Amino acid sequence: MKDEEPSMLDPARLKALAHPMRRLMLRHLSVHGPATSTTLGELLDAKTGTTSYHLRQLEKAGFIEEIPERSTGRERWWRRTRALRDMRPPTPGQLAPEDRPVLIEFHRMGLEEDRELFERFPAAYLRDPRWAKASRGLGRMTEEEFEEFFEAYVALLMRYNRTPEEAPPGARPMFIRLFAMPADEE
Repeated sequence: MKDEEPSMLDPARLKALAHPMRRLMLRHLSVHGPATSTTLGELLDAKTGTTSYHLRQLEKAGFIEEIPERSTGRERWWRRTRALRDMRPPTPGQLAPEDRPVLIEFHRMGLEEDRELFERFPAAYLRDPRWAKASRGLGRMTEEEFEEFFEAYVALLMRYNRTPEEAPPGARPMFIRLFAMPADEE
């Protein structure tokens, strides 16, 4: 994967990601690949009209796209776009005051997802420690060193962030939060 510059999430894209159903849909498409509105509705216990609406919102924000060669009639197939992968939220100061609640909700939802993954980690480790790893540490850094550390960490993640088509045989999707475990065991 080639290097890319980080992309700032604008308020509209941030809002698209600050909805629980959209996050679940995007996560499913990222981990398991293409799906239809009907398939996602069955997985999420939602009506097709609801999933179709949220898929259109994700498409409008540029996170997913229809697969025209696979779609027929009323059945539309969706996949994650190959858009930028290093997307960063704005700081509160970069947003208008009326957009800040969306940023707070975006972070709240992300941390809730991380908490759920963290709680699943011990069972994943017991199943197969070759595929579940954690690292804890303490470092003393200046502000500049911390920025350098963060950028190096993101660059390392981007180096291994491949699409299913780019991944070598035997590659699995992995949740990585300075602890890592398979994403395909949900």
